[in-house]
Amino acid sequence: MTEDARFEDGGETPLRLKALDADDLMVLSALVQDSIFPAKEIVWKQKERRFAILLNRFRWEDVTAAELRRRPVERVQSVLVIEDVVSVQSQGVNKSDGEMVLSLLSIAFEAGEDGTGHVLLTFAGDGQIRLEVEALEVIVRDVTRPYVAPSRAVPTHKD
Repeated sequence: MTEDARFEDGGETPLRLKALDADDLMVLSALVQDSIFPAKEIVWKQKERRFAILLNRFRWEDVTAAELRRRPVERVQSVLVIEDVVSVQSQGVNKSDGEMVLSLLSIAFEAGEDGTGHVLLTFAGDGQIRLEVEALEVIVRDVTRPYVAPSRAVPTHKD
């Protein structure tokens, strides 16, 4: 008898996940919530139809273990890649301001016809990037070892 993977099973290993539908994307969105990065880490390779961001991802999957072991919470550098991107629009995001730091709140998908649609990246402070895609394919992959979150605190959101 096989067992489904559990959320806790991934606590000590680097993430490498792919979303191919809206349900998968909800899981990725939860894992990258509160990621921070400078605007200069946004890259759109138009010819390759690939959009990517190097994030400092808060390790939500590790919070319980950190609390149980009485150690600081962690972040890890991760790459967020969106494939099959046809066009990119942004509001409230100035990529030319290399010092601008963004905080990713969520990733959502607005389905179009025949698998097309828009991936919406929403940031704190009302910023948003809207990516027109031919198909939904979003990848998150940890690329460094975890490090102690500089704030040493779990992100919170006011209602």
